[in-house]
Amino acid sequence: MNTQFLLQLLVNGLVVGTLYGVVAMSFVLIYKATQVVNFAQGELLLIGAWVCWTLLTKYQVPFWLGMPMTLVFMFAFGILIQVVILRPMVGEPVISVIMVTIALSTVFQAALKWIYGVNPQPFPRVFTSQSVTIGSLQIQTVYVMSLVVSVAMMIGMAWFFKVSKWGLAMRATAFNQQVAQSLGISVKTVFAMAWAISAMVSAVAGVVVAVVNGVSSGLSIYGIKVFPAVILGGLDSIGGAVVGGIIIGLLENFAQFVDSEYLHWGNLYEVAPFYVLIIILMIKPYGLFGTKDIERV
Repeated sequence: MNTQFLLQLLVNGLVVGTLYGVVAMSFVLIYKATQVVNFAQGELLLIGAWVCWTLLTKYQVPFWLGMPMTLVFMFAFGILIQVVILRPMVGEPVISVIMVTIALSTVFQAALKWIYGVNPQPFPRVFTSQSVTIGSLQIQTVYVMSLVVSVAMMIGMAWFFKVSKWGLAMRATAFNQQVAQSLGISVKTVFAMAWAISAMVSAVAGVVVAVVNGVSSGLSIYGIKVFPAVILGGLDSIGGAVVGGIIIGLLENFAQFVDSEYLHWGNLYEVAPFYVLIIILMIKPYGLFGTKDIERV
């Protein structure tokens, strides 16, 4: 057994898993506030990556300035989506709102292909050194940055929900919208804030992936790849999203090791998380940390 190769893959899996955890938190944010699964989440990653790429390549903005500008844009864009498109859907069946997010996904994909074309574009060089050596392991510099940023965002998100005024308002709204309104909380504002933060967090993940792989429409597939992590952790659990992301990241890379060393199927890396998704839904449909709903009839 190639232990060195396995260790390298597991380290990569841990780093990528934290990135999955960040994207999974974006899913959970919207679901906790609105009870809606956003199927346009992957496109928010892609939009964030294209916006940052445009600032860096077309306007020659340095990365240290372009990244905050991208986050500000995505924050405003998330509010715009909620206010203009989704707010009129308040009171409609949940399935109708979900279908709107699927439509948004298609519209965003078409618009981005029209604006930027279909050819992948390399992301501008961000770091002088492309990789760092830790012991005998080679890790891409952007992954180290991703790990640091992801952990910081997770800590920040934990603080946000436990201490901040808006975080407490979101928790109250997620628990019961009518009770939250009776306490003076603006549910519409909470919905808009959830979409804004979700879009901003997605942009961070989108830029990190783009630095490694370039920017292309295929980047939006991360919205689907992360879905097993969301289900594994629990759709309404921020902590579960983080744990689920790390587990799926490690599982993907372990599957790659088993496939390359023993099975030689060629696609186990891609499909292993979805095998896990099916098993989770059969055994524990609410996930590891999700809240189990009990309905009495």
